[in-house]
Amino acid sequence: MIGPARGGRVTAIAGVPSQPTTFYFGSTGGGVWKTTDAGANWNNISDGQIPLGSMGAIEVSLSNPSVIYAGTGSSKIRSNVSTGRGMYKSTDAGKTWKFSGLRDVGQISTIRVHPSNPDIAYVAALGNAFVPNVDRGIFKTTDGGKTWTKVLYVSDSTGAADVELQPGNPNVLFASMWHGQRKPWTIVSGAREGGIYKSTDGGEHWTKLGGGLPTDLVGRSNVAISAAEPKRVYALIEAKPGGGVYRSNDEGTTWTLVNGAQTLWTRPFYYTTLGVDPTNADIVYVGNEGWFKSTDGFKTFQTARVPHGDNHDVWINPTNPKIMIQSNDGGANVSLDGGNTWSSQYNQPTAEIYQVALDNQFPYRVYGAQQDNTTVIVPSLPLGTGMADEWRTGPGCETGPIVPNRTNPTIVYGGCKGQFTRMNIISGDEKQYWVGTQSLYGNGGADLIYRFQRVSPMEVSPHEAATVYYGSQYVHRTRDEGVTWDKISPDLTAYPP
Repeated sequence: MIGPARGGRVTAIAGVPSQPTTFYFGSTGGGVWKTTDAGANWNNISDGQIPLGSMGAIEVSLSNPSVIYAGTGSSKIRSNVSTGRGMYKSTDAGKTWKFSGLRDVGQISTIRVHPSNPDIAYVAALGNAFVPNVDRGIFKTTDGGKTWTKVLYVSDSTGAADVELQPGNPNVLFASMWHGQRKPWTIVSGAREGGIYKSTDGGEHWTKLGGGLPTDLVGRSNVAISAAEPKRVYALIEAKPGGGVYRSNDEGTTWTLVNGAQTLWTRPFYYTTLGVDPTNADIVYVGNEGWFKSTDGFKTFQTARVPHGDNHDVWINPTNPKIMIQSNDGGANVSLDGGNTWSSQYNQPTAEIYQVALDNQFPYRVYGAQQDNTTVIVPSLPLGTGMADEWRTGPGCETGPIVPNRTNPTIVYGGCKGQFTRMNIISGDEKQYWVGTQSLYGNGGADLIYRFQRVSPMEVSPHEAATVYYGSQYVHRTRDEGVTWDKISPDLTAYPP
């Protein structure tokens, strides 16, 4: 592995209450990782055993922390989605893993294990994110994952986004059902059949909850319950109308919209992150682009500091709420002081790289664009200063592309959805140009003159160093490093709008 050492997107995390410095995370591109020193060092524990990198959920048994369940396929869907391949289980604290069923449930959202019996577990599965299928909903095992029973099913297009057990009574469950689908041209989130369901008999029977909850279009939702007040239930709900943070004081019978600020449910199909302090039910956390904390049950809230934006999950130690792990598009980070300080994300090489290019130096450099970070330039062989210090950023944005000049590797070209940048990586000087006179931002697809995708192709001519090709629905060519551009192809769209 040559780098970068910087972390990538993480949507699954867990901790071990009896081992306060041991944590796990599942990344969307790098498998399962473990730390035993509160995030000072992370080690991959799934390579060669779990056959894909995208993880959707991870849970450690409270009664036997050697038992870990991991679900593949992140349910926090976006433009790039890797379909899951079922459940995996470890009985030796992550040293070895075995397949544990549910091969066709697609994206796995949440796993919850019975607090006193590690053989009883529940899985919330979104299903295949691309097409309708019946392998979605809430699943239960009573034999440690050898067999699974579907205990809650709504339809072939509505899966599960969350399942939670009531502290002190694991026979009481809450599940959030969600119609979420990734189409080639858009993301669908929400339907009238979505919502929150409750079971009082270990998942055998379920009732859809009302009592003040949204009843029209309901999208993704998440549930959180504090052991300090098990009858109080919080829900973060995407809905039109009526999205926001809801609260029930009677185990879900009646609900009140506590705070409907749009800030709390921005881009909900990708976030909808909710957590509550296990010792104080008034302390609640919400994550999306920002990270928010409330000390009065979300009547009011403040922005809290975390290492990176785009926040996906939080786990709080049930015996000591100052010990927590939180995840986002930059990785996973641990706090031992209630979120005042966090561990580094520059020790977990799990970056999602959109594209790769090479130059002709020795050692040659590798160029790529890292999701929700920057472009990166990495030497193919160590230069002697240590991996974390040997990569650097380049031109362009998180989506890239980034390519080097073929004859002068100090000149690098980058892109960002139709913008073109020429950068001298020695001096840092940049020149930026638009291909055409129209920005991608603020214009609908039908109104765009040039439809550059998030990840648009770019190539440098092998014959003329200053000639670069850049693709929208047309092929564009510059012969002067981006100052002027020619359109050299017809519209190549398969089905023009």
